[in-house]
Amino acid sequence: MQNFTAVTKFILVGLTSRQELQLIFFVVFLLVYMITLLGNIGMIILISISPQLQSPMYFFLSHLSFVDVWFSSNVTPKMLENLLSETKTISYVGCLVQCYFFIALVLVEVYILAVTALDRYMAICKPLLYGSKMSRTVCVRLISVPYVYGFSVSLICTLWTYGLYFCGNFEINHFYCADPPLIKIACGGVHIKEYTMIVIAGINFTYSLSVLLTSYTLIVIAVLRMHSADGRRKAFSTCGSHLTAVTMFYGTLIFMYLRQPTEDSLEQGKMVAVFYTTVIPMLNPMIYSLRNKDVKEAVGKAIIKAKLGQ
Repeated sequence: MQNFTAVTKFILVGLTSRQELQLIFFVVFLLVYMITLLGNIGMIILISISPQLQSPMYFFLSHLSFVDVWFSSNVTPKMLENLLSETKTISYVGCLVQCYFFIALVLVEVYILAVTALDRYMAICKPLLYGSKMSRTVCVRLISVPYVYGFSVSLICTLWTYGLYFCGNFEINHFYCADPPLIKIACGGVHIKEYTMIVIAGINFTYSLSVLLTSYTLIVIAVLRMHSADGRRKAFSTCGSHLTAVTMFYGTLIFMYLRQPTEDSLEQGKMVAVFYTTVIPMLNPMIYSLRNKDVKEAVGKAIIKAKLGQ
């Protein structure tokens, strides 16, 4: 029989215990967080006010930016607080809430990326049907599914996390509450949580990746059949930004969740987690805007309009 202990709070080990590095990390991640908020909120506003950005693709991108704001905000503020704090704690309830929103937002984002790939398939492979098949009503329905599904599945996953028992070790070897480090310090309810984490992550990543790979395989075939060099260039340019975002996001998450938690994997996972919780949400608006002619034109028109308004 193991002596289970009632948990009221956890200690987040964080990225480093060195005091001089903590201050540097605070400044760096505060800057990254501010850029993330400005970039993604700016993208949402730009899409909402620009007539040339009212297509389904930009509708889905605005939701991707919305999710990225909340994804980063779920982790970064607490990380910044703990970088300046001596205690570096998070309440048990706060930990469960952070886990819930983290899993929900990851699932929402992977399926928004899949829906965006489906939209690109319809635009490039079925251009004559695109207007009717990707109507505003259809887009709203398509974007609703990831939110409902993500937050529902996350509730089940969080209940399994609630089923973990602890025996006195409350130090989480991470900078936020995540399933792998929680499983590592738990002494009861571990097997079912570990198994369901890998199965659910595997099913969702496999299904969403299947949609992405199928869509892009058909897109590549359609593009290679195009006679116009400009048409091919435009298609690959539009899809290239999306593929870059997909590769970064899926690559880091698969590295984190599709393997059993060990001491080495947790240390590596912390570095990877920095990338997908702070860096990717910051980069996404840049990836989708720097190579996109429509977004550049919309930014230019918005600046001119703002100057004329003054």
